[in-house]
Amino acid sequence: MKNIKNKTKILIAIIAIIIIVGFTITLTIGLNFELKYQDTKRVELNLGKDFEISDIKAITNEVFANKEVIIQKVEVFEDTVSIQAKDMSEEEKTNLVNKINEKYQTELSAEEINIYTVPNTRGRDIVEPYIFPFALATLIILVYMAIRYHKLGIIKVLLKSAIIIVLAQALLLSVMAITRIPVGRLTLPLVIVVYIITLMGLSNNLERKLKEHAE
Repeated sequence: MKNIKNKTKILIAIIAIIIIVGFTITLTIGLNFELKYQDTKRVELNLGKDFEISDIKAITNEVFANKEVIIQKVEVFEDTVSIQAKDMSEEEKTNLVNKINEKYQTELSAEEINIYTVPNTRGRDIVEPYIFPFALATLIILVYMAIRYHKLGIIKVLLKSAIIIVLAQALLLSVMAITRIPVGRLTLPLVIVVYIITLMGLSNNLERKLKEHAE
């Protein structure tokens, strides 16, 4: 029993350290957002014909030295390509236009194509649509747990459940900050997985304590 308590204390200490370090990193240098959420430079090239994203990708790999770029088809007829990169010089733009002209036999003029600055997306704007659904779902779950495990003490169950749910998400955020896992399209599924695992573990723990209480 003593060994179990010692291991629990060590685990709690490790979690606390990870959360402190993670939040320090978040407050100082911030999270690592995917390219589409960062400040970027963008050009739009009207080819006037069909094209393959893979072919444009091959060209951007040459021009931007395999740096991450976002390539999208735009306009109704999808004959215009939008290319976004973390940074883009006039020389790179000219090189890009020349290579696309060579590939597609177009006559695009680098001088007539502008480089647009795309501002970053704030983290709060990314999470805002999910705050209310998560808060509502959590409230319903907490009410259910308070009713289901009322014999263990309603206030105790509510506080313990709420703290564990918050700590689990804080731990996830901290790990992402420390390891520099990009915040983007995979973040929400990851949050949901951690949320479900947390609820399952919490429920199992309360069920076990309820049985012990009945005995």
